[in-house]
Amino acid sequence: MTNQPHEHIVKSYDEEQRRLVGEILHMGAMAVAQLEAALDVVERRDDRAAQRIVANDVEIDKLEAKISHDVMQLALRGPMARDLREILAGLRIPSDIERIGDYAANVAKRSIALNVSPPVPHTTNLRALGLLAARQVSEVLDAYRDGDADRALRVRARDAELDAQYTALFRELLTYMMEDARNITPCTHLLFMAKNLERIGDHATNIAENIWFLVHGDQPLPPRDKRDETNTTGAV
Repeated sequence: MTNQPHEHIVKSYDEEQRRLVGEILHMGAMAVAQLEAALDVVERRDDRAAQRIVANDVEIDKLEAKISHDVMQLALRGPMARDLREILAGLRIPSDIERIGDYAANVAKRSIALNVSPPVPHTTNLRALGLLAARQVSEVLDAYRDGDADRALRVRARDAELDAQYTALFRELLTYMMEDARNITPCTHLLFMAKNLERIGDHATNIAENIWFLVHGDQPLPPRDKRDETNTTGAV
């Protein structure tokens, strides 16, 4: 009988933790939907839809603020070591998702400026890069849902593929700009959009590393391959 209050507290804590995970996954799904919608409006050259995506970003921001508040309330209930890692992950992962939502909104915003110029052929490659980033985010959220650190590491390792694809698009756009000065303005917008998508991959990697920390604590992560060569002199 004396254990009942403690058991009730533990059950209540576990239920609240599951609810928070559900909220974080919902937030992540919203960010992925925003990203996919942004990629769609780039191809359709739809200014109104792009403006709606930009406006919708505020909902992701609000959800991050709510989750942060709820996580801090949970932290006040005196968690133990594993619970503390869950709380830290519950603060860090929504922050990464919020940035993913921001980058999706940036892509939509840039698409409005891009639509002023004649169409360029590289939007197809941009979409391919964006879909790869969206898949990375979706898969790392699945890993978070399942507490699967090994799956998270596989997502982390595949960021090298996204980096390589970004570098290839970066080089293509620079070449296209050098061939004809009239391409400079639209290609500059595409370069910024591509960088936003590459950064989304980085945030998916951050989430993966937080899942590893959640499961394994301070156990060192294996080294990671990086293939973003746009900051090197051999980029062109």
